[in-house]
Amino acid sequence: MGKMIVKNMILGEVGTNCYIVYDEDSKDAAVIDPADRGDLIASYIEENSLKLSAIYLTHGHFDHMSGADELRSLTGVKLYCPEGDLAVIEDPELNVSMLFTGRAVSCKADESLTEGSVIKIGAHEGKVLSTPGHTPGGVCFYFEEDGILFSGDTVFEGSVGRTDLPGCSSSSLMKSIKTKILPLPDDVEIYPGHGGMTTIADEKRYNPYFGL
Repeated sequence: MGKMIVKNMILGEVGTNCYIVYDEDSKDAAVIDPADRGDLIASYIEENSLKLSAIYLTHGHFDHMSGADELRSLTGVKLYCPEGDLAVIEDPELNVSMLFTGRAVSCKADESLTEGSVIKIGAHEGKVLSTPGHTPGGVCFYFEEDGILFSGDTVFEGSVGRTDLPGCSSSSLMKSIKTKILPLPDDVEIYPGHGGMTTIADEKRYNPYFGL
């Protein structure tokens, strides 16, 4: 098994982190949160001879899936969305595309993800952690052997996802962080939906929400 490589593309109107994740040796790959420009993501995959197997969403907001349909049509792979956000990606009001851009963005998932679902990138195995709060069905992807967490908009460097949008819940988000994020090992690297990479240790030390 080769090293897991994480390529970050910052895409879309609000600067969302789209991650192209692949095995260095086998070139097996997946895309997490295709924020925009499916053509650009597909070009990177082709230019680097990657073998894309799936598109995964951490949650259903428009700024994490605006490039999903284009990428799916260009590559032919399935789109996986958290079960609790299946309605969110289909509804421009719920995915707040109308609110933020004035244009309707929607798509349909091929498959759903639930707590404990396993996602594979070559020999690398990740587990779906259900972390509702920022959206009703938000999840994180935890690759235990690699020590990597893709946190979507659940946790950011020094902050957490906003809870003032349709379907958000501050109490649910705090519970998710307490029960799913805080127990992870200190050296786990966090790749969030916006902003820079961080670690569990640093968030325990500096993130004011981790002490609530």
